[in-house]
Amino acid sequence: MKLKWIAAFMAAVHAIPGTAAEFREYPDLPPQAMVQQVLQNYPSVLAAKSGIKAGEAARDRLEAGSHEFNVTAGGARRRIDTGESLRDWNVGLERAVRLPRKAGLDSALGQQGLVLAQNAYGDAMHEAGRKLLSGWFTWLRERAQLEQWQQQAEVLRQQLDVVGRRVKAGDAARLEEELAQAALMQAEISLQQARLRADNAQVNLYRYFPALALPAQAATAEQMPPPGQDLAYWLDLGLDHNHELMLARAESKVARLTAQRADAERVPDPSLGLHYLSERNGSENVTGVYVTLPLPGGARRAASAESQARAEMAAQREALVQRRIEAEISAAYNSAKAAYSSWQSASAASELMQRNEAKMARAYELGEMGLNDVLLARRQGMEARLAATLARFEAAETHYRLLLDTHQLWPLGSEEGEGHH
Repeated sequence: MKLKWIAAFMAAVHAIPGTAAEFREYPDLPPQAMVQQVLQNYPSVLAAKSGIKAGEAARDRLEAGSHEFNVTAGGARRRIDTGESLRDWNVGLERAVRLPRKAGLDSALGQQGLVLAQNAYGDAMHEAGRKLLSGWFTWLRERAQLEQWQQQAEVLRQQLDVVGRRVKAGDAARLEEELAQAALMQAEISLQQARLRADNAQVNLYRYFPALALPAQAATAEQMPPPGQDLAYWLDLGLDHNHELMLARAESKVARLTAQRADAERVPDPSLGLHYLSERNGSENVTGVYVTLPLPGGARRAASAESQARAEMAAQREALVQRRIEAEISAAYNSAKAAYSSWQSASAASELMQRNEAKMARAYELGEMGLNDVLLARRQGMEARLAATLARFEAAETHYRLLLDTHQLWPLGSEEGEGHH
C-alpha cells in the first residue's frame, strides 16, 4: 500500500507539474498534486470543463451573429395576345444587417457568458474540494477510532490476564473474571462497529474519488492553531475569491446585458437586398437594390420588459448569495476558533483521565482497588481519548475548511478567470 501511495503521488506530480508549488503541503492531507488530479476528474468538474467549451462556442456564435445571406430565384412563362410565349426569371441576394449597438452587446454577452462558464468551473472545483475534504476527514476519524478501539481491546485482554492470575492465586473472585470478560466482549463489539464504519468511509471515498490513493496508516490530525487575523480579514479574502459569488455576479451581468440586448431589439434590423430581373426572353433586364424594414410591435416591448425584470431578479439573487457566503465564512471562522478551544480542553481532560486510569490499574494489581472501579476508569479513559481525538480532527477540519473557502488550501483551477467579473 505504501508503494501504491508513493507511485500514485509521483504519477500525479508528473501529470500536473507545478500546480502545488505555491500551496503548502499538510501531512494529514493528500499531496497537492494528487488533490488536483482527483478534483479535475470529478464528474461535476468535467461537466463544467465542457461548459467552458460550450461558452467559447457560444461567444463565437454571438460575435458572428445570426443573420445569413438569403438567395431568391424564380421563373415564369407568359403568353401575350399575339400568341407569343415569353420567359421571365429573377434572382436576388439579401441579408439582414445587425445594427452596431446590437453587435457590441452580442460580443459583450459572448465574453461574459465565457466568464460565467469559467466561474462555474471554479465553483465545481470548490464543491468537489469540499466533498474531498469532508470524505477525507470522515475516513481519518473512523480510522483513528478503529485504532483506539484496537488498543482498548488489547488493554482489556491484558486486564483479563491480570484478573485471571489473581483468581488462580485466590486473590480475586470468579465474578471479577467474568466482569473482565464482559468488558472485553463489549470492547470487541465496539471494535467491530468501528471497523465497519472505517471500511464504509474508505469505500465512500473511493467511490467518489477512485484515483485517490489512501496511505496504509492514517495520519494524525495536524495541531492547527486558531485562525490568525480577525473576521474582517477572512471575509475580505473569502469574498474576493469565492467562485459561487463570482458566478452569481456573472449571471447578474449576463442578465443585465440580455436586458440591454432586448431593449436594442425594439429597433428591428433592416435587410438589404440586390435583385436582377430578366423579362421578355431577356430583351428587358432590371437590376436593383432594396431595403426591408420590419415594423415593431408589442412583442418586442414585452420582451424588453421581461428581460429587465429578470435582470432585477438576478441582481437580488447575487445579493442573497453574498449574504449567505458572508454568513458561511463567519460560521467557519467561529467554528475554527471554537473547535481549537474544544480540542485544548478535551486533550487536557484526556491526559488527566489516562493518568487516573493508570493509577487505578496499578492499584488493582496491588490489591488496593476493586475491578469495577478499574473497569470504570478504563471506560472513562477510552471515552476521553475518543473525545480528544475527535476534537483534534474537528479543529483541523474546520481550519482547513476555512482555508479552502478562502482559496488558501488548494488551487481550485480557474483563478485565471477571476479578473473578468
